[in-house]
Amino acid sequence: MPPDITPPDTAATPAAELARLFARGAAFLGARVPILGGAMSWVSERHLVAAISNAGGFGVIACGAMGPDLLAAEIAATQALTDRPFGVNLITMHPALDALIAVTLAAGVTHVVLAGGLPPGGAIRAIKDGGARVICFAPALSLARRLVRLGADALVIEGSEAGGHIGPVSLTVLAQEILPHIDEVPVFVAGGIGRGEAILAYLEMGAAGAQLGTRFVASTESIAHPRFKEAFLRAHARDAVPSVQLDERFPVIPVRGLANEGTRRFLAHQIAVRDRFLAGELTREAAQLEIEHFWAGALRRAVIEGDVETGSVMAGQSVGIVAAIQPISAIIAELESQAEAALAARLARAAPPSPRE
Repeated sequence: MPPDITPPDTAATPAAELARLFARGAAFLGARVPILGGAMSWVSERHLVAAISNAGGFGVIACGAMGPDLLAAEIAATQALTDRPFGVNLITMHPALDALIAVTLAAGVTHVVLAGGLPPGGAIRAIKDGGARVICFAPALSLARRLVRLGADALVIEGSEAGGHIGPVSLTVLAQEILPHIDEVPVFVAGGIGRGEAILAYLEMGAAGAQLGTRFVASTESIAHPRFKEAFLRAHARDAVPSVQLDERFPVIPVRGLANEGTRRFLAHQIAVRDRFLAGELTREAAQLEIEHFWAGALRRAVIEGDVETGSVMAGQSVGIVAAIQPISAIIAELESQAEAALAARLARAAPPSPRE
C-alpha cells in the first residue's frame, strides 16, 4: 500500500487533513497518532511506555541488556498500566535473542522492533509466525529494500541528529534517499524531531509517522533523574555532540550526548591508552577493551543517579527545543497542534481568493 500523499483538500479542516496523513501509520501501530517513543535504555521502561500509549502514541520498551525473565516482568508491569498497544525493542546481537522473542510473543506484544544491526532472517520469521509485526531500522536505501524482502512490516529511518548510538547520515538526507522509493511498508522517521511542523513535513514526503526520544525524556512520567532532565532544559542543540574517536586503530562507536566532564575525560583516556599501546604495555585487543569499558555503567549513573558531570547524558540535537518538563499527553497534544497550525496556514494560502465586493 503506497502512502497517501495526495494534495491537501482545501475544503478539509486542518484536523481532518492531519488525520488523513496520520491514517496509515496510526492503523499500523493501532494508535491514535503515529508517534513512537524511541527505545532508550534506563528511560523507556513501564511508566514512560504506558504514558505514551495512554496519550495516543505508541510506547516501546527498551530491552537493552535485559534477560528473558526481566523482560517478561517489564512487559507485565507495562500491561498493568495500559490497555493500549505498545512495542518491545530487541537488540539483534543479544545472546538470548531467540528467548527474548519467545517471551515477547508469549506476552501478546503486538510489535517488535529489531535494532542494533541487520536482523537474522530467522528472528523476523519467528516474530511474524508468532503473530506480531516486525519493525526494523534502515540506514540506507539498499538495506531498506533488503529488509522489506526479509519480511519487515515497517521501517524506521533514523538520522545522525538522534541521541544515543547514531549512524553517519542526517535524517534530511535519509528521507530524500528512502521515502520516495519505499512504499511497500510504512516508514517512520527519527532523529532531531521536536516539533509538529517537522513531523508534518515528513508525512507530506511520504513518511507514515515519527519516532521521538529526547522530547519524551523531559516528561513528568520519565523516571530520569531531575538533574538529567534539568540538563536537557539548559542545553542547546550544539551541546549534543557525538563521541570522538582519537585513533582509527581503536574504533569508537559514535554516541550522541551532551558534552560534559565525562566526554573530556574520555578523550584523555583514549590518549593514555594509546600511549600505553605504543609503549608496548598493552596489546591492541587489551587497549580496545580499556577504551570500550570507559563508559560502562555511565548511562545508568546519569539517568538514574543524576551524575550529569561524568555520566553519559545521551540526547539528540532536538534537546535545544526542550523548554519545559511536560506530561506526555501535553507533549503529544502540542505536536498535533503545531502540525495543525502549519496545515491551517498552508490551506489558507491554497484557498482561492475571495471575490471583491
